[in-house]
Amino acid sequence: MAGEPQADCLFCKIVAGEVPATIVRETDTTVAFRDINPQAPTHVLVIPKVHHPDAASLAAAEPDVAADVLREAAEVAAGDKVDATGYRIVFNTGGGAGQTVFHAHAHVLGGRGLQWPPG
Repeated sequence: MAGEPQADCLFCKIVAGEVPATIVRETDTTVAFRDINPQAPTHVLVIPKVHHPDAASLAAAEPDVAADVLREAAEVAAGDKVDATGYRIVFNTGGGAGQTVFHAHAHVLGGRGLQWPPG
């Protein structure tokens, strides 16, 4: 069921403390941790503590939590001091877009030039 922890979800296991992660920030509704395969000097994932398969599902079901994810992404950028030079927030939705863990999450990327278009 949406919103409930999923036994087979890596990010749900990180939220539960069952899988280690380098936690950067944590709130009542979110956890932010360093990506294990960073694509930039700052590459942090911000996830909701509730399980939703993607950003669109999260926004539809729990818009306040979706806003919390975005707010925390900005806090991560400020904490890593990339807010002044620029950073990117990416939500991959679906396998064709590169989503590999089907638990909503934002990638916060910064600390190097980020070209457009991406990918």
